[in-house]
Amino acid sequence: MNIASIIISLFVVLFAITIHEAAHGWAAYKLGDPTAFAMGRVTLNPLAHIDPIGTILLPVILVLMKVPPFGWAKPVPVNPRNLRNPRRDNLLISAAGPISNMLVAFLAFLVIILLKPLFVTKTEYFNLASGIFLILYSTIQINIILAVFNLIPIPPLDGSGVLMGLLSHEAAQKYEQLSPYGFFIILILLMTGILGSIIGVILGIVNFLLGLFL
Repeated sequence: MNIASIIISLFVVLFAITIHEAAHGWAAYKLGDPTAFAMGRVTLNPLAHIDPIGTILLPVILVLMKVPPFGWAKPVPVNPRNLRNPRRDNLLISAAGPISNMLVAFLAFLVIILLKPLFVTKTEYFNLASGIFLILYSTIQINIILAVFNLIPIPPLDGSGVLMGLLSHEAAQKYEQLSPYGFFIILILLMTGILGSIIGVILGIVNFLLGLFL
């Protein structure tokens, strides 16, 4: 990866994480909990969401390892007491982050399709077109990875909040006991390559879909 690719990847990661966290806060606010809004977390200002390890250190390490980067931000605070239907609303709040990333990826995909003539024709603007394509492709790639990663049903990832909203009350209570071990499970998935394999499959699908249209 050249320096331009590294900068673009890190910028897109920061943008994707910011969108993700702002979506959580916005969903909570719309469902009756103003906690995140009052703390300034319903914003597209990345400074409000940055976690030193998940937003900066991990993405930088992954980029330098030539691995598609992902990460996390400071958790958005939610007070269940303010929610009208805590179980249902927590599911919706958890899902809002990954859904926002999928929407961003889809919009970037549409832009690539609309600008297809610019990308496949070598004109005097070819270098500019290549840069635009790299930004859009990175936006698709990183947002999809972030969405899929967060939908894994392991605490504290968003997928655990979605799953708890679907389980019965008794099953959700038992599942919540997994929370103290969630980080270690994620670490094992990362170190054993299982998480990398999942990401590889997702990227293969993204590249296949792009290949159908370009």
